[in-house]
Amino acid sequence: MESKTQDLKIFGRWSSSNISVEDEGLKRYICLTPVIVPKTGARYVGQSFHKSSDVNIVERLINKVMIPGHRRKKHKTSSGHMTGKAVNAYETVKEALEIIEEKTGKNPVAVLVKAIENAATREEIVTIQYGGARYTKAVECSPQRRVDLVLRFFTQGAYSKSFNTKKKVSQALADEILAAYNMSPSSFAISRKNELEKQADSSR
Repeated sequence: MESKTQDLKIFGRWSSSNISVEDEGLKRYICLTPVIVPKTGARYVGQSFHKSSDVNIVERLINKVMIPGHRRKKHKTSSGHMTGKAVNAYETVKEALEIIEEKTGKNPVAVLVKAIENAATREEIVTIQYGGARYTKAVECSPQRRVDLVLRFFTQGAYSKSFNTKKKVSQALADEILAAYNMSPSSFAISRKNELEKQADSSR
């Protein structure tokens, strides 16, 4: 039974059994359980923290593509792709992984995992209030939030770069992941990580 599980490949193409997470803080929160179709159909929606341990990281990326959140209430850059159809997000992520494989010659799931590790912010700021004055304070980012933020930044960066251009969102998503994998400042996720950590450093 165990050998059959190890033979399973994501999208029927890419194995995740030999991928390891180097960041000790993220090991429990980047699930690489082999699956053919990364879609559980909201099976764990009632369990608040279940997604961190048992939902494959590729599925979490697909879910973020469907609901990327907004940047300063600017919904127009992403609303065209948020049609509510999971198959659209499924195909977008699949195409992005195919592009990554074509450009690097490596397992795109391993590239995605490394990109998440590179772009995961370790610190951020919160606003606290004493009396009538507000102050910013640096706090450590929890492992689950680190992964959630990176996936959000990947999708928001991809949508902003494909908005009003001829570039497909799948191509933009692949470019964003590759830029984070290479620690390039052109990556929206890397730039947001540096910005958050710089703000946290100045708030000590």
